[in-house]
Amino acid sequence: MRPLRRAMKEVTDSKRIEQLLERTRVGYLGLYDEEGTYVVPLNFVWWDGKIYFHGSHEGRKIDALKKDETYCFTVAEDLGTVTSTIPAKTGTAYFSVMAFGKIEKVASLEEATDALEAMLNKYVPGYFLSKLSQTHVEKYRSGMGSPTVVYKLIPKHISAKEDPVQEENMYYTGRTQMDDLRKK
Repeated sequence: MRPLRRAMKEVTDSKRIEQLLERTRVGYLGLYDEEGTYVVPLNFVWWDGKIYFHGSHEGRKIDALKKDETYCFTVAEDLGTVTSTIPAKTGTAYFSVMAFGKIEKVASLEEATDALEAMLNKYVPGYFLSKLSQTHVEKYRSGMGSPTVVYKLIPKHISAKEDPVQEENMYYTGRTQMDDLRKK
């Protein structure tokens, strides 16, 4: 992979990267097919060093996943707007992670069930009285009659970067350029 152009924003702390992957609720999977490039927002779980998500057994996303490609999955955390009296220097404080790798359909019913259980524990912790059963996963059909299929992205490369919060420059409702110019 090519190095980050703005290396000063790179985050290499694997613990911080994993924490963002664990707490972010929506990730974005970049795909390409004969209709062009598109990005799909997904619920997901970072579990056992992989990104798991689920879907139908057919459709545009599934067709695009049939190619033996390297895919990109992205999460980002918006930390607020950073102000500057110079318009071109106004920006966003953020932390983002991009994971690149191959995507596989999870073949093992046990692994698929465990991954879906991890996803339930992420999104609705403590809600269900018992663990998800393999029988439920195996027999479930959506309203359209489709079985649930679990996929995993196996990262070959993960990059992360941030533009940190600058407390004194963070925008809040009512803050104006004139207020900041008076401080100088």
